[in-house]
Amino acid sequence: VQLQACGGGLVQPGGSLRLSCVGSGRGVSGMSMGWFRQAPRKEREFVAVIDWIGSTTYYSDSVKGRFAISINNANNSVYLQMNSLKPEDTAVYFCAAQIPPLYESTFSRQETIDYWGQGTQLTVSS
Repeated sequence: VQLQACGGGLVQPGGSLRLSCVGSGRGVSGMSMGWFRQAPRKEREFVAVIDWIGSTTYYSDSVKGRFAISINNANNSVYLQMNSLKPEDTAVYFCAAQIPPLYESTFSRQETIDYWGQGTQLTVSS
């Protein structure tokens, strides 16, 4: 399984951006997919996750109400719509996939992630 993330960039505070991640390879179908992020000098942290059919989502408290995760399982893609961006959202964002079932307590721990994509940089600055 390979994950390809894109969509990062430079955004002003209060702005919006959408990240995309496309999965490929045998086995990607059915996986829970989500996002982590890592800011400079900080540990990687969980952001959001969605199950394959799009019925269950979990968010970290820091992004709840501002970010929305969605999935298009027809093309093995997961999206992260980020609104009301803040400077503290600045980080490298990583796409992640995990073999189901989906439990928030499990997916939020990076050591349980089965596959990682490369990171895409988001910078929120005026």
